[in-house]
Amino acid sequence: MKVTIVGAGPAGLYAAILLKRTRSDLDISVIEQNTSNATFGFGVVFSDDALAFLRKDDPETADLIEPHMARWSDIHLAHKGERIVIDGIGFAGIGRLELLLLLQERAAALGIHPSYETRIDDVDALDADLIIGADGLNSQVRATGSFDEAMSYQTNRFVWYGTNREFDALTQTFIDSRYGPMNAHHYSYAPGRATFIIEVAEETFKQSGLGEMAEPDYRAACEEAFADVLEGAHLVENNSHWRQFPNLSCGRWHDGKKVLVGDALHTAHFSIGSGTRLAMEDVIALVEALKAKDWSVDQALPAYQATRAPVLAKLVSAARTSSDWYDDFEQHMQLDPWPFALSYILRAGRLSPDRLRRLSPQFAAKLTQNGIALEDAA
Repeated sequence: MKVTIVGAGPAGLYAAILLKRTRSDLDISVIEQNTSNATFGFGVVFSDDALAFLRKDDPETADLIEPHMARWSDIHLAHKGERIVIDGIGFAGIGRLELLLLLQERAAALGIHPSYETRIDDVDALDADLIIGADGLNSQVRATGSFDEAMSYQTNRFVWYGTNREFDALTQTFIDSRYGPMNAHHYSYAPGRATFIIEVAEETFKQSGLGEMAEPDYRAACEEAFADVLEGAHLVENNSHWRQFPNLSCGRWHDGKKVLVGDALHTAHFSIGSGTRLAMEDVIALVEALKAKDWSVDQALPAYQATRAPVLAKLVSAARTSSDWYDDFEQHMQLDPWPFALSYILRAGRLSPDRLRRLSPQFAAKLTQNGIALEDAA
């Protein structure tokens, strides 16, 4: 059986790894248009259980990656001069390039050597029994099939930077700058390195002039706005331009022998930090469907969608709800710090008052001390 995987990011590499680990006789090729060390962004965030979702089927990959992760157990929220700690919401981070290199190492150990700097002229002409589109938002595979795609965009603008300093928690900093209200998502992923995503509302973006500046100028403006947070550190550019977050969904996940995974299939807003994990879980579900259907592509691809789609829908719905909260963060910033923090942690609609008390007992107790009843906010 011949399998061609288009895209050698985390989803594509992990698809090759898991397929080869499951069936060593598969003829697997991975094709990537970029270089082997090309990656956009800085750190990847996983929830507190990190890569535990891999351990059931692939403990070797989990063991390879987990020692390289930075971990923290709280979220810090900075608003109106107050820093609020939300305990019990743990995360783990790793550099995007480091994750990519580790997966390349794991793939090589299984005899998989992707073809880099290779552009496919005709997807339909590929000699393969199964073509997996793991080629991201601008998927070439998706463009050549019928996947009933839908795309919309959030109104906020954001720009993705790194910075040469560490933070002791995943932190959300909300400020009233001279350009207007701004927000930064910042977290460490390696010693001396952190991701620093800056967000502004649509009206602020238009009125501030940020959208009219060249990249070095708006980078300097952002450094000035968040000078108290950066403490002398600088923002590091990597394809850092203002964007609106794209909401991609597909009504069909497969077309003939072609199937999609990860950002080629769907997107989930970075505020829930699950894009890479969702892509890898897509791969797990696809391989499970192939195994369950005795490697019949015609039967496995519909089974993959039928099994995975309901699970994914809940996660993507939470991500959309979270991103909608961020689109209105200027209005939420009018709240005092503690009501604002409660609005923030409940933004995705997945935490009941009882669950929040169990996860974050210290934060819940502080809310009570500040006269805020969880049930009234639910």
